[in-house]
Amino acid sequence: MTNSNNVNLTVIQEYVEFLVHKQNVKNIFVNGTTGEGMSLSVEERKTLAEEWVKHSRGKMHNVIVHVGCLSLEDSKNLAAHAASCGADAISAMSPSFLKPSSQDALVLYLKEVAAAAPSLPFYYYHIPSLTGVQYPLNSLVGKMQLHIPSLRGVKFSNANLMDFSLCVHGYPELEFFYGVDEQLLGGLVFGAHGAVGSTYNYLGFTTNKMLEAFKQGKLKDAQKIQCKIQEFMGFVFALGWGLPDFKNIMSLVSGIDLGPPRLPLMATWKPEHPENVKAELKRLDLI
Repeated sequence: MTNSNNVNLTVIQEYVEFLVHKQNVKNIFVNGTTGEGMSLSVEERKTLAEEWVKHSRGKMHNVIVHVGCLSLEDSKNLAAHAASCGADAISAMSPSFLKPSSQDALVLYLKEVAAAAPSLPFYYYHIPSLTGVQYPLNSLVGKMQLHIPSLRGVKFSNANLMDFSLCVHGYPELEFFYGVDEQLLGGLVFGAHGAVGSTYNYLGFTTNKMLEAFKQGKLKDAQKIQCKIQEFMGFVFALGWGLPDFKNIMSLVSGIDLGPPRLPLMATWKPEHPENVKAELKRLDLI
């Protein structure tokens, strides 16, 4: 955002370069939670999707565009637009104000969204802490498979590792991306195929080291890295910080002014916080 709360398109090219060359992050999930997608207008979300696709070509492997909205028609509109502008996949979370009246109702909603971009892989975005939709994913995925031909997998942003494990091993033909950064290693143990999270904007390089250690069977090394990330997250949570403050951390580490959040979110940083954050990141050898 700019300081006047407009979407700032001018930083996206620099942002792509930072992710690719400094964090070794080669895939991006656009207009999700960290991107404040639900606080943006349909037109703003379209423009952002276009910019990310344009600047990521030849540099990133995949641009997944989140198209979920409270309105089914808006979601279908965004899905069709994502296909037309060259996105590699789409994703949608459940509506969260007028919630689905049943699992079947949610599946029918998602079926229509996915059908608006039938050529693109579709990933359900499971984030019950924000949507309030608590259906066990293990049973929901089975229903989605029956009705959504383009279903490719799930972005699983929930701490319930039992439900996650049942999904990974119950549906081996699908991809499950884990979305709770501070316990990603647990997700990897249960078979996660990747991860989507806010901290990878500035701790992607460190997390990639953990992924490589896990891949090589060096569990102790992977645990040490995960614990450092957990310590930093604990530091952040102890201050009562959330998404607005994570944006400040992203700006601090990247050197790119990503601006303030959009209301109703508001950052709570004080003048001493940037130096405190830098000191903690350096103490933990995270930057």
